[in-house]
Amino acid sequence: MNQAPLVYITGASSGLGQAMALEFYRQGWRLALVARRTEEMARWAQEQGLEAARWRVYGADVSQVESIVEAGRRCIAEQGLPDVVIANAGISVGMDSAIYEDLAVMQRLYATNNIGLAATFHPFIAPMNARRSGSLVGIASVAGIRGLPGHAAYCSSKAAVISYCESLRGECRPFGVRVSTIAPGYIDTPLTRRNRYHMPFLMSAESFASAAFRSIQAGHRFRVIPWQMGMVARVLRVLPDALYDRLLAGRPRKHREGE
Repeated sequence: MNQAPLVYITGASSGLGQAMALEFYRQGWRLALVARRTEEMARWAQEQGLEAARWRVYGADVSQVESIVEAGRRCIAEQGLPDVVIANAGISVGMDSAIYEDLAVMQRLYATNNIGLAATFHPFIAPMNARRSGSLVGIASVAGIRGLPGHAAYCSSKAAVISYCESLRGECRPFGVRVSTIAPGYIDTPLTRRNRYHMPFLMSAESFASAAFRSIQAGHRFRVIPWQMGMVARVLRVLPDALYDRLLAGRPRKHREGE
């Protein structure tokens, strides 16, 4: 008898990762959940009543290359090669490049959002190519479309996620492996609740997870969720710089670390 398909999700202990884990489980998938706080992750799975045979937790720090690569290798050894890998783990914090200490914040953010994403995919690329099937999914953000004041590190990191996944898609396509980029708009999670600016088209994490599942199954190359923010993203791409700068004038900046 064939086993249920397997999804591997980083950053699964809260927010989007947790919501996607629950959506995939409800759709009949097995789960490989990656989190730093493994006990909390296991407790959540038990509280949700998830069938023990259908999930496993791997402890890893995505910002540490050896840690996240080893988690991927353990998943392959213990549960088999996943059908879908979702590099979801990420951090978001404001920064000010005029403040020396914030350069370290930017360094740490890139280590998680960019190097960590590539390291998440690394253990699975060669075996998926050999199998000639699988999906690698990078979670970007509409913040990667244009830069926002006070948000330089996060915006640039998510722009890099978009370009990286586009490059990887070209590399994997000859082998039948899909690479998808999902760019969330404003989703109601602990990460966004501290924002001090208006968040148009705010979406629940559960609704996002459902839309993301459908998008991954459909093999979309690039998808903004919710769709309304996708329309906004199209406009932002072509908006003249002078007009864009005027629209952002006076916009509150993202909280810096410790604020």
